[in-house]
Amino acid sequence: MAVPILAYHQIAVPPSRKAPFRSMVVHPEAFHRQMEWLKRLGIQGVSLREAMPYIRGEKTGKVAAITFDDSYANVYENALPVLQELGFTATNFVVANQIGGSNVWDVPLGVAPAPCMSVEQLKHWHSLGHEVGSHTLDHVRLPQLPMEEARRQITHSRELLEDLLDEGISSFCFPYGDETPLDRVLAYEAGYSAATTTRRGRARSSDDPFGLPRATIRRNDSWLHFVKKCVLG
Repeated sequence: MAVPILAYHQIAVPPSRKAPFRSMVVHPEAFHRQMEWLKRLGIQGVSLREAMPYIRGEKTGKVAAITFDDSYANVYENALPVLQELGFTATNFVVANQIGGSNVWDVPLGVAPAPCMSVEQLKHWHSLGHEVGSHTLDHVRLPQLPMEEARRQITHSRELLEDLLDEGISSFCFPYGDETPLDRVLAYEAGYSAATTTRRGRARSSDDPFGLPRATIRRNDSWLHFVKKCVLG
């Protein structure tokens, strides 16, 4: 069956209209309404790890994978309580070298600094049953790197997160959606079970598990647009 994988970034009050990438900041109230729409439609929100048996066709049921890129602290503050309220789980893709840091990769583009989750917040997120996945060490464009540096970014980020949480890390997210067949192989060799891209669509058993499509949720998505993304990808 086809499973929507929803991609969020920040859950916060959006910045001014002139701010770059403003569309990537979803208002907490909008996020709450979107999660309530899933519940109303009988769709269970799950982590990517929990969604994989449905994507592979090993389980059946109405589920949507909920993912957050970059591990923003405002996701912990504003999205986590909603997930807990509705009984949903989600995946948080962490930039391993910025735990307790900020979105330094975005600042040169004019994006306002925003803190990333701390060690304590990540551990609490994990303790509640939510998944932690890797988003490389430094939020790099992997295809632009020499192979050995790309391998280090993919592999060492997993090792750091596993040491931090004392649990295996199975999910990976390609920063910017930038990836090549080689990058997919490196993710497989690093020990991940799945990796997401920014290719649009819903995930199916016929998809490469290391090139899974997602539906990016944006600030100005109406309730109808959100529902369409869940149903159509």
